[in-house]
Amino acid sequence: MSSQDKLALVTGATGRQGGAVARHLLARGWKVRALTRKPEGPAAQALTGLGAEVVPGDLKDRASVERAVAGCRGVFAVQDTWEHGPESEIEQGRHLADAAQAAGVQHFVYSSVGGAERGTGIPHFESKWELEQYIAGLGLRTTVLRPVFFMENLLMPDNRQAIVGGTFALSVHPDTRLQMIATDDIGAFGAMAFDDPEEWIGRAVELAGDERTMAGYAQSLTQAVGRPVQFVESPTLEEMRGLNPDWATMCEWFIDHGYEADLPGLRQLHPPLKDFDAWLAGVTW
Repeated sequence: MSSQDKLALVTGATGRQGGAVARHLLARGWKVRALTRKPEGPAAQALTGLGAEVVPGDLKDRASVERAVAGCRGVFAVQDTWEHGPESEIEQGRHLADAAQAAGVQHFVYSSVGGAERGTGIPHFESKWELEQYIAGLGLRTTVLRPVFFMENLLMPDNRQAIVGGTFALSVHPDTRLQMIATDDIGAFGAMAFDDPEEWIGRAVELAGDERTMAGYAQSLTQAVGRPVQFVESPTLEEMRGLNPDWATMCEWFIDHGYEADLPGLRQLHPPLKDFDAWLAGVTW
């Protein structure tokens, strides 16, 4: 593949997943076109500083998506279900997939979610499975990445504040085993897929970097924060159903089923894959 061919559109480039993919691609010599609704924002400006071409657009606006896709060899696709809901996520994903097909994109890398194919009943998992099936129906040359629970979820303001205060909380049991992934590693796998399309096209790979009980994660947090951190099952599942039914369904699935990423196999593909302690080493509390 010549350097002239190495242009990839990255959606969600100012977010955690897309930003990680963009950085890894740029480090590997790819040209990156970053689609964002806020081209003047600090995250977009940081990408510009790294050499990315930042273009304004909105995945809900088909015309802006078509402009962004034009001339790209690859597309990294991720949508935000939390801001607009699963139905809007599906609409945005279809706009991007349709535009990629029409533009003759050679490699479409879609970020779904671990377990999407297993009939979870979780609304924001089912929307991604619907998009996986839609993309497959278009006949795009596709790689599906299925990341598990993000380690970075622990850095959301309420979670960070609670952890620093000594409490790690989630609506699951202390002995529930949960797989997690550092979003930087999602970026690494995305870039690997683009660099080696013949190896990755047609594959769907669940991505994780660690698996522990919740109490086990709390032990590592204790060491990282420098004070005792205890896991607390809070809110309860019943309380969470009243607050956020989608999240409650996911937590119940964590308890009863959970993710199934092949950690040893993934580490063979990407030896620097971060476990929880390695990720914590890069976090300032």
